[in-house]
Amino acid sequence: MKKRLTLTLNQDLSKNLVKTKADALVIGVNEGRVLNTISATIDAATNGAIKKLIKRGEFEAKVGQASYIATNDGVAAERIYLIGLGKSKKSLSNDDLDKISSAITNSLSAKKSSSGLVSLPLSSYDAKDLNDSSFLQKLGTSLESRAYTYDAKLNKKNKSVNHLKKVSISIESNESVAKLRKSLRVGQVIGQGMNVAKDLANLPGNVCTPSYLASTSRSAANKFEKLSCRVYGEKEMKKMGMDCLLSVGNGSAEESKLISMTYQGGKKGDRPYAIVGKGITFDTGGISLKPPATMDEMKFDMCGAASVIGTMQVVSELKLPINIVGIVASAENMPGSKATKPGDVVRTMSGQTVEILNTDAEGRLVLADALTFVERFKPKTVVDIATLTGAVIMALGYSTSGLMSNNEELAKDLLDAGVKASDKAWQLPIWDIYQKDLDSNFADIANIGGRAGTITAACFLSRFTESYPWAHLDVAGTASYKGAAKGGSGRPVPLLSQYLIDKA
Repeated sequence: MKKRLTLTLNQDLSKNLVKTKADALVIGVNEGRVLNTISATIDAATNGAIKKLIKRGEFEAKVGQASYIATNDGVAAERIYLIGLGKSKKSLSNDDLDKISSAITNSLSAKKSSSGLVSLPLSSYDAKDLNDSSFLQKLGTSLESRAYTYDAKLNKKNKSVNHLKKVSISIESNESVAKLRKSLRVGQVIGQGMNVAKDLANLPGNVCTPSYLASTSRSAANKFEKLSCRVYGEKEMKKMGMDCLLSVGNGSAEESKLISMTYQGGKKGDRPYAIVGKGITFDTGGISLKPPATMDEMKFDMCGAASVIGTMQVVSELKLPINIVGIVASAENMPGSKATKPGDVVRTMSGQTVEILNTDAEGRLVLADALTFVERFKPKTVVDIATLTGAVIMALGYSTSGLMSNNEELAKDLLDAGVKASDKAWQLPIWDIYQKDLDSNFADIANIGGRAGTITAACFLSRFTESYPWAHLDVAGTASYKGAAKGGSGRPVPLLSQYLIDKA
């Protein structure tokens, strides 16, 4: 993975804040009129500018609040930004750390700064798993992710430039420098994984095809010693009985692919953790055609696959001491003379038959066979990731991913990882009462049913996951941004990475 930023941890930075040159200097200020040692140093060098702001009520230093003060000859930095840390003895929560990290990133990204200095006195947290290390991981992820630019298909005059190149960070901490540096690097690698997922998501559908995802996965495997990749074409999938997956790509000229990535970081023979991604590189809805207004956004229907590929690169870069399998089920869903029709019945790799009532409910069809395929690895747990339903947006909006699982321990692990990584999910039920909505008169199961669309979609997938602990992440609302900021978000790479880091 290409590093876009140079992030360093510098113990002596706070002693030389006034003299160190940089485009942007970011310092932490505590709430109240008594300044901490860092902000007092800058206040003295700027003729009391910080105290004046506080006295006038223009800057209260509440958690995550940001402000700007003019520099002078007494400070070598070109610009100075103040970040509120709240009261000095107030415990900081996970949400507080997110606000502070976001404010720092926004400040460093402003005014086209190319270099930044960050100095913070952080020491008080309200949970045992929060510390300076966890904050640095968040900050590393935030800075690297924010540095992302998309320019793959833009002319030179339209290409956006990542101005921020180098950031030096100093935190007054009782933790070892080695531990702090490791956490900063982990965060940065997760940010790089997010950017891999963004790049794949943002590419147009005529470029990012199932074959393109396959070649990208092979390229990733060539970069990392412990990562391998095998790609299955349509003939091989037909032999394995994957008619359900193959039915989705029937109307497309693009060949469907099943991609299997294996990371061998643990002992040989140790059962792996598995992540499975939906890779619909473009989704017209098939014969059940989607409305045209926002159909361009259906290139994002492979964000589940993108998150798997990005996460596999994260774990390979971090050399986690566990075994991991990443599966991508990829197809292009198009109308055509050979396309699957509503009412068609197909057989899955598991032997179950499916009545396809709506060809726009195709993600669950490719995942059904992928979730059966993954059984051969005897996985400890399986997590599938998919932009599966618009209903999850109605339920949870664009900030939170939907989580459903047949195993409460796995669900809790994922929810906890999401909180740690600032990539939150919320659990929805998949009780038996919803299963009847998928009854069919003509097959073992229908591919749609009932009003609770997100839940019944997970109920459908659960029919193929009875042999292992499984969880489903519906990221239809979180994997990409809408409107002016339209593009891949890189989620849920942080959640998946944190989950696997915790398991390691």
